Amino acid sequence: MSKRAYLWARTLCHYAGETEEFLADFWERVQQSEKIYEEFMYFLDHEKFSCAYSIDGCTVIDIMIWQMDHFKVEMDQGKMDMRCNQHKMILLAFDTMLKMEKEPTKYLNWMREETGSDYPGKF
Repeated sequence: MSKRAYLWARTLCHYAGETEEFLADFWERVQQSEKIYEEFMYFLDHEKFSCAYSIDGCTVIDIMIWQMDHFKVEMDQGKMDMRCNQHKMILLAFDTMLKMEKEPTKYLNWMREETGSDYPGKF
């Protein structure tokens, strides 16, 4: 695997505020998934998602968009400032896709059931 990719993963983790343990676990899982590694490298090389790989039709950008709802909730509650942390959004999209690859039903169900925070009584 590419040293350049590892250094980028380390940089993403640093700017996302993640630990060395998270980095080690994340990098191990990225290396174990050829398809997600390819997506990760594409993003590194082109600064955009290729979306060539999907899990039951769900791409990494679909995951990122779904996660934005969770980031908005946390911002609304004053828990974190995600507006300026694109590194965390990118990192967590890839991390979630790695998890989804192992447990697709669990994550696909979450994505289908959790569909927005902009209505009364959601949180």
